[in-house]
Order: sequence, then structure tokens, then C-alpha cells
Amino acid sequence: MKLFAELIRTLDSTNKTTLKVEALTHYFEIAPDKDKVWAIAILSHRRPPRPVNTTLLREWATELANIPLWLFEESYHIVGDLAETIALIIPASDATSDKSLNQFLQEIIELKKLTDMEKKEYLHENWLELNYYERFVFSKLITGSFRIGVSQKLMTRALSKATNIDEDILAYKLMGNWEPSKISYTQLILEENEEDYLSKPYPFYLAYALENEVKELGDVSEWSVEHKWDGIRSQVIIRNNELFVWSRGEELVTDKYPEFQAFINAVPNGTVMDGEILPFPKGEIGTFNDLQTRIGRKTVSKALLEKTPVILKVYDLLEWNGKDIRNSSYKERRESLKSLVQDKDISETPLYLSESLAFNSWEEVAEERRRAREERSEGLMLKKLDSPYLVGRKKGDWWKWKVDPLTIDAVLTYAMRGHGRRSNLFTDYTFGLWDEEKNELVTFAKAYSGLTDAEFRKVDAWIKKNTLERFGPVRSVTPHHVFEIAFEGIAESKRHKSGVATRFPRILRWRQDKKIEDANTLEDLKALIP
Repeated sequence: MKLFAELIRTLDSTNKTTLKVEALTHYFEIAPDKDKVWAIAILSHRRPPRPVNTTLLREWATELANIPLWLFEESYHIVGDLAETIALIIPASDATSDKSLNQFLQEIIELKKLTDMEKKEYLHENWLELNYYERFVFSKLITGSFRIGVSQKLMTRALSKATNIDEDILAYKLMGNWEPSKISYTQLILEENEEDYLSKPYPFYLAYALENEVKELGDVSEWSVEHKWDGIRSQVIIRNNELFVWSRGEELVTDKYPEFQAFINAVPNGTVMDGEILPFPKGEIGTFNDLQTRIGRKTVSKALLEKTPVILKVYDLLEWNGKDIRNSSYKERRESLKSLVQDKDISETPLYLSESLAFNSWEEVAEERRRAREERSEGLMLKKLDSPYLVGRKKGDWWKWKVDPLTIDAVLTYAMRGHGRRSNLFTDYTFGLWDEEKNELVTFAKAYSGLTDAEFRKVDAWIKKNTLERFGPVRSVTPHHVFEIAFEGIAESKRHKSGVATRFPRILRWRQDKKIEDANTLEDLKALIP
């Protein structure tokens, strides 16, 4: 635990990627194998179930610190992290534990079976025998929440440096349902399996947002235009009669989309397709809100498959007949892709071609962009016909030209403190729109970005003077300020009081020129639903 806590201290104290990778690499070089497995599990979001609910954790920490519960709660709201709050309020100690990370995790797994009194005794004993960072890490493990600013990709990069194993192969090794308490480091990482190479994806080619006037790209005939689909970017791989589906976040998600198993017999081996996973209810493209019913599900039920089926809207071909064709031109790759999708065996599968459009002028392209929402897309992708498939984000050959966001004027109704450097300011806002029939404001969205630091400070000062009620960390405020809220998409929703879900809401500007009577209504919002 001492070594792992020191790793967390280092990771927590820097924003530099190189330093984080160095610290992780060093840990993977010197830590005991069982601890390495648990560190990999923790950093790839495989943590044991929480053995104690947070209410009891707060009560027991308060008791040990000998402070009133209200003081703990106020401290928690300021700090913003339960484990950090516990580590701070427990009496300071210079003690340290010789128990390994593996031993602590095994004890935490067993803790779930104990009585509340036994759990309390265990926590009190260990909180007092650990120094600050060990106590912080221990409490993080107990709460089941371990977010420390290290992505799985960063962890995989460090593991690759420590082992000299390719990052893509490691990413595949770390997928699946392996259990850290039952697998060895050798089995998980060091053993070579031929199957590891079957799933290897290619790095994604990413586009920049269009920066200048579209006509500055030159002759429109040299460009292909596609719709920018609002789904999950993915690579679908078929090799040796096996299917692998990778998200852009380098997560293997094959089991999340059983519909794609149909590709195995219909798509030739040695094929890698780049495309967008889209919801396809009732035979047409749905909204991202539809897709969210599939994201994060551990199992996909038959009812969910019927209600929200998905398709792959494919727009590029990276490997064909077992050959890497990324250096071929976009035009050539598309010709091969078109022949694949037009094959008679494909017609019964959820594979659809994203159409490559050609126009005579940039004015025509602009008109197509204006009707993007009618096609359930976010805008357009502009791709040079002679461009190869590059690695990462590059300027020049691929551009995304998104539609302008939807906007609505709403009233600030609730506020919470922010996090990090904004933990002392109220910067997380809830907004309402008018229900004309009831003449009341109804919550429709939350947003915490879009204002300058000076504006946030000004709104914060006003909130503290105009609080109506307190609900834990939340304050209701006097309806007074109007803000223009921007968002990318909108859909009907039974989960929201307003009946509407918005995608990526953020503050566009503070409308100090408007009164709350000038704010929009729910009907105005619903009129934006396509």
C-alpha cells in the first residue's frame, strides 16, 4: 500500500503527462506482481463492490474525528471528494502500514460480509494506522470511486514502457471480464497469445473543426462531403472468423453490440472498417439519447435489442483482404468499401454505407450543412479525395463543419459549488423555462461552463446574497438572471421533468439585457425537436 499511495501522491501532484507516465512505469517495474494486477484493475475501473454505504462512512469518520456531522458535511461540500474529506478530518498520523495493496483489497472484499460494528472497527483501526495519502487511497478503495486524472490509455502506455509489449496488444489483454483476485500478472500481461494480435485496431484519424471560410479549402471537386453522424466512433475488425469492435476511446465493446455478429459470415476475413455506431429504432436513425439506453449496460436484453437496435454507418476501410490500405487515397478506399457494402451477403446485416456526396460549389455544401439535423447528423465531414488515412489529429485533409448549436434563453434557478479551483464558488447552475399553463419555471438543463472567471465571481456573489433555500450543497435562488444556453441536440425524454433532454448544454452568454419574463417557454424548447 505504501508504494501505491506514493504513486497516487505523484500522480495527484502533476498535470504533466510525461511525469505521470514515468511514475506509473516506475511502479510497474518495482511493485509486487499481485499489487500490479490490482493497480491495473483500479486504473481500468475494475474495483471491488463498495462494502460500506457512504452514510455510514460519513458518520464513522465524524465520530473518529470527534466533530459534529454538520461540520463534516460542510467540509465535504467544500472539498468535493468524500475520501479526501475523510483523510483530512481524521487526526493526523505519522504511522504507515506494511500491508500490501493486494492484502488491503482482499480485506475490503471480505469486509462486505461483516456486521456494521465489525466494519466500523476495521475502518477506525486502519484510518488511525495510515498516514494521510495511505488513508486517502484506502478510503478511495472503500468508497468504490477512484478517479485521479489517469486514463486507462495513459496507464496502458506506462505498462507498455515497463514491459516492452505493444500498447494495442495490452489494451486487448486488459479487456474482458478478468478478475484481479483470481488472475496472475503473468497470465494477464506477460503470456503471449496469438489471439492478442487478431483484435489489433489501427490508430484513429481525427479531424479538426473548420477554422476559416469553407471556400478557402480550394476546388470543391477535390473534396468528398459526408454527414457527421452523432453516435459512437468505432473500428469493426473481422479476422480469422472473429469479430472485434473497438470504440474511439480504445475500449473493446464487442459484447455490447451483438447485432454485429452477423458480420462474421458476411464480411471477408482481413477487413477493418471505420464507422459510427448509431441507434436505429423503427428502421431509421435515432438520437444519441436513444443510444444512451445501450451505453454502459453490462448485459443487453432481448427487449432492449428490439427497442433500440443499432447499425454501423461505415465510412472508411482500413484493411482489405488482410492488407493495410491506409496509404491508399480516400477515393480508392471508398471504392473498395462501396463494393463491400453492395455485396449481396451484406444486405441482411446492420451495415450501412455513409454516403460520400459531391457538389458543384461550396454554396451547395453550405446548404447541405443547413439541413444536417433533418438527416440526424451533427453537420458535415470534409475529406480530401487524395488523402491517406493518417494517425491522430492532423490539419489539412479532414475537417469537421458542425451545425450551429441550438439556443434558448433560460432562468437561473439553482446553484452548486464547483470543483477544483472553483470549489469555493457557485459555478454549477440549473436553469428553468416557463410552463405557460402553470406560470412557473420548470428545470430543463444544467451547465457549468461558458462564463469568464470574472462573470463567475460576479454571479457567485449574487447567489450568496439571494439564496432562498438550501438543500445540502444545492441552493435555490431568486429567479432574476437570464442566460442563453446552447446545446448540440435535443430529444423527448420521460426521465426529465421538462419532458426534454438536451445534449452538451453550456452557457453561451449572460443575458443581462433581459428580464425573466423574456425567457423562453417549454413549448419553445419542444418546437426545436426535429
